[in-house]
Amino acid sequence: MKEKLEHLKEIIKEKDSLMIAFSGGVDSSLVAKIAYEVLAKKALAVTLTSDTFSKRELESAKIIAKEIGITHEIIESSELGNDEFIKNPENRCYYCKKEEAIVLKKIANEIRIKYIADGVNLSDFDEHRPGIKALDEENIIHPLVEARIKKSDIKAMAKFLGLSNYNLPSTTCLSSRIPYGEAITIEKLKRIEEAESFILFLGFRQVRVRCHKDVARIEVEKEEIEKAINFRKEIVRRLKEVGFKYITLDLEGYRSGSMDEIL
Repeated sequence: MKEKLEHLKEIIKEKDSLMIAFSGGVDSSLVAKIAYEVLAKKALAVTLTSDTFSKRELESAKIIAKEIGITHEIIESSELGNDEFIKNPENRCYYCKKEEAIVLKKIANEIRIKYIADGVNLSDFDEHRPGIKALDEENIIHPLVEARIKKSDIKAMAKFLGLSNYNLPSTTCLSSRIPYGEAITIEKLKRIEEAESFILFLGFRQVRVRCHKDVARIEVEKEEIEKAINFRKEIVRRLKEVGFKYITLDLEGYRSGSMDEIL
């Protein structure tokens, strides 16, 4: 682990200045932590907010950036102006990451930062990640990939470095809860965010509310399925209030990228 960390530091130290696409998740947090350590004020974390980025994730990003000490900028953006993204094809993430990269490059050019990095790691290539292609096309660098760092390494490194979010569940954009081919709308995104926020408020560690039109398919960790059943009345009441007509619990439990299972 220490060898990989040193390699990561060397990779980042080679950059005169670096902007980090900062979501507040553990992956980009590790990059930001090392960047601030080796580049100090020449490192900048930028979080792009949009309708697909939940408010709780934004608050988490603010806290982690402050914890690291890195300068943190929050920029409003929106993928919903892109018709291809709204159509929600199987390569939806390509259009999302393309938009994000263009916005980040514009900011970087204005403040004369040469390099932009993200939190993509080796394990991401084992999943359906069409967004990586867009990032590569826009020359966004992947320091964790260069250092041969996997998801399991990141958790251990983040803990070693004292990052408070080292063990937090992974997060993804809200649009990933909507089946491919079903149009993405602000109304659906808000419904999903409110539903997930309520379930998390009940004390669940991880949750996804998959939005199949009027049907909510709730995924919680397998160990918490019984707990979800115990909160059945509260969950049904609240999710119907936010606009779902039918409320279901996925008995397979939470799994990352379950919407990709049809591919």
